[in-house]
Amino acid sequence: MLSFTACTRTIPEVPLTQLQTREIQTREFDTHDTKLVMKAMMHVLQDDGYVIKNAVLDVGLLSAEKNIDIQKNSEVFLAQLAQGAAARWTKQEVDEVSANVSEFGDKTRVRINFQRKTMDNFGCPGSVKTVLDPQIYQAFFNKVDKSLFIQQESI
Repeated sequence: MLSFTACTRTIPEVPLTQLQTREIQTREFDTHDTKLVMKAMMHVLQDDGYVIKNAVLDVGLLSAEKNIDIQKNSEVFLAQLAQGAAARWTKQEVDEVSANVSEFGDKTRVRINFQRKTMDNFGCPGSVKTVLDPQIYQAFFNKVDKSLFIQQESI
């Protein structure tokens, strides 16, 4: 029985097409007030621990980032033991967000991109990946919906 399970093939993950990626990252909101949507997005990002780096209302550009310390003491110890002062280890994760907000008829269209980087103790990037999990984008857009409601109702 073990010999059969050991030979099981893994099916490689098929990369998303550009259209599929855009569909995950884009959402339309039922208001033509792009400034209101941008403010709602900024509130959500700040509530989630992001620092707004740039916001240009005229062109609908928004960027933010969040730094997370992911250093493991055991990894630091082993790296320093093996390599001394030149030792490198994963120190932090940087989550970056960029968004484009634009009028789309009587609605506002938002396309947002989440990217995750890992950085070592010298500040050099280890890996850079675009986040393509539809649930992450859906959760973000749901929070923006709630924030828009709160702003529109002046709560």
